[in-house]
Amino acid sequence: SAGVMLPYRRESPVLPRCPVRGGRVVHGPQFAYCPSPPALHRLPGAHTCPFAVSAVPCPDHGFPCPGSPGRLREGRERYELDVLPWQGPRLGLDELQKPEVGCWARVQSICVSLLKVPLMFGFLYLFVCSLDVLSSAFQLAGGKVAGDIFKDNAILSNPVAGLVVGILVTVLVQSSSTSTSIIVSMVSSGLLEVRSAIPIIMGSNIGTSVTNTIVALMQAGDRSEFKRAFAGATVHDCFNWLSVLVLLPLEVVSGYLHHVTRLVVATFNIRSGKDAPDLLKIITEPFTKLIIQLDKSVITGIATGDESLRNRSLIRVWCGPASPQMAAVSLGTPPNCTAPGHCSTKGIEILHNVTRQKCEHLFTDTPLPDLAVGLVLLAGSLVVLCTCLILLVKLLNSLLKGQVAKAIQKVINTDLPHPFSWLTGYFAMVVGAGMTFVVQSSSVFTSAITPLIGLGVISIERAYPLTLGSNIGTTTTAILAALASPGDKLASSFQIALCHFFFNISGILLWYPLPFTRLPIRMAKALGERTAKYRWFAVLYLIICFLLLPSLIFGISMAGWRALVGVGAPFLGLLFFVGLVNALQAHSPG
Repeated sequence: SAGVMLPYRRESPVLPRCPVRGGRVVHGPQFAYCPSPPALHRLPGAHTCPFAVSAVPCPDHGFPCPGSPGRLREGRERYELDVLPWQGPRLGLDELQKPEVGCWARVQSICVSLLKVPLMFGFLYLFVCSLDVLSSAFQLAGGKVAGDIFKDNAILSNPVAGLVVGILVTVLVQSSSTSTSIIVSMVSSGLLEVRSAIPIIMGSNIGTSVTNTIVALMQAGDRSEFKRAFAGATVHDCFNWLSVLVLLPLEVVSGYLHHVTRLVVATFNIRSGKDAPDLLKIITEPFTKLIIQLDKSVITGIATGDESLRNRSLIRVWCGPASPQMAAVSLGTPPNCTAPGHCSTKGIEILHNVTRQKCEHLFTDTPLPDLAVGLVLLAGSLVVLCTCLILLVKLLNSLLKGQVAKAIQKVINTDLPHPFSWLTGYFAMVVGAGMTFVVQSSSVFTSAITPLIGLGVISIERAYPLTLGSNIGTTTTAILAALASPGDKLASSFQIALCHFFFNISGILLWYPLPFTRLPIRMAKALGERTAKYRWFAVLYLIICFLLLPSLIFGISMAGWRALVGVGAPFLGLLFFVGLVNALQAHSPG
């Protein structure tokens, strides 16, 4: 009957048949029928599996009954990957058949949930702090190398090499804010021209997306979550790479960004301003500065050619001038005293001014070199990051389930009411830009929403505009760094900061307004599906996209543009052919 059975089309390429109890299939005209979850307990023998052994699952929450818990988990996993590829948490059979609980049990459940909320915020705080320490660790391990790379103007004059330098340096220091601030400083000091700096800015945009891709790896334990999380992380990569593939050749040929930003700078009267309100630092710095404090001016100094800073450690020992105070120093007996009874100074103290205060963190007086300290912090921060992320995901899983998950999904993923539904994505961009401006880090924002994408709370379609808004928000760091430049170099510094802004705006105009242009979403979903099937592919993707491919392009570009075109054109043609064949196979398998 209609109360017991739900229609399911036989023509479906995913589930051509839907077996019911005993392996029998009820056929109608173009339909097979599956029991709906609420009706399962009304079927005869409801305590046993209503499906045939090794059968494919029903489309409405049914699962195969393979006879063993291990194979049951495998069937459920296959069902979630194939049938519910991009949907979030739903009401399963166990929740629908859960018996009513008493009042005391409900009170206990509410109390436990209330205790989980502050615990969740605590893990989130440690997660963000570990990202900050991770960035410091990378800067200690590779900051001076990054400064040396930036210093070579012969390399940076090559646009493709400049792009790769931007990627590698941002991966090394794990902060696009740091790399763009260095670029602005070099332009401000006259060591780098605006036109040469534009490809480096593009590269820094690509390099910053490595952090949330690493964060997505922590959800590899569950295939369906990993599929969504990896797709949500790589949508940022796909957008940046596609934007560079279009805008870098356009910039080399026409100087599009250079001319537009020069016109903007000439139109407005730009004056020096103040730094951005770094609200996240106010919360995290009291903890992170007890672990490590860095002098980032060393990297900038090396990049701008100050050789006196080459042997200086990045670890901050003196934390600037302190308020003048009197310090008492006890004196011992002078070594050349001939009459100790008359010239003893025991107990006598001399007062003098103290104008510098020593930093208080774990590595203030360490004898270890910067590289060793960086590796120690790298290992420690990765352990804390992974632990916090795993516990955070478990807490979110327990809190965001059932009707709660459906309510949150509805709020986040629902469009604005008609006729303003087309503005929903742009509103999400404003939210992403605002949140990134507040925390002054696109890596922190995108890394924080990656677990929510994995859990299905935020859909890929909603995460995409949030990420684009985050790209816009992170450009404020370079703009505010430019406003701190000297008056005679303010225009050029502000121009390169605007190049960062207009690069992201141009990318959004290319890959968002029309639904069919949103290629990054389709590319990210394809990567997510591949990664869910072969988990090792995620690590291979990271190594190729952020290390091997940039290094290969860098090496070929240094051999000249003929070598780059000779190798690059066939490679791009092969990629296009493979993508076309895969697309045709997906749409027409026969």
